[in-house]
Amino acid sequence: MDSRVNPHPHEQPQPIPQQSQFENFTASTLYCEKCRATKPVRERLLLVLPDKEIFDYLCTECGSSVGQREVTTSEKLMAQAMQPRRQVRIPLKPRSR
Repeated sequence: MDSRVNPHPHEQPQPIPQQSQFENFTASTLYCEKCRATKPVRERLLLVLPDKEIFDYLCTECGSSVGQREVTTSEKLMAQAMQPRRQVRIPLKPRSR
């Protein structure tokens, strides 16, 4: 039997669910023209606007700018909503007798 043939032709393929973990990327390494190699980068907040924030990626080796990233207000709110909330534990007080 050919492995490429659908064994259940009467079933329709299920849609692939969107993966929300890939909505927002942050670079860890980028190509630096000055160093002529891929180098680790650090992110620096460059500009805050009412509708977005602009970040600059700097080469950790030479300090030159190697790229930018824009985060809109809606993307920022979505990222905050997707983060797990931190649970705060409140110790119980012993009962007085």
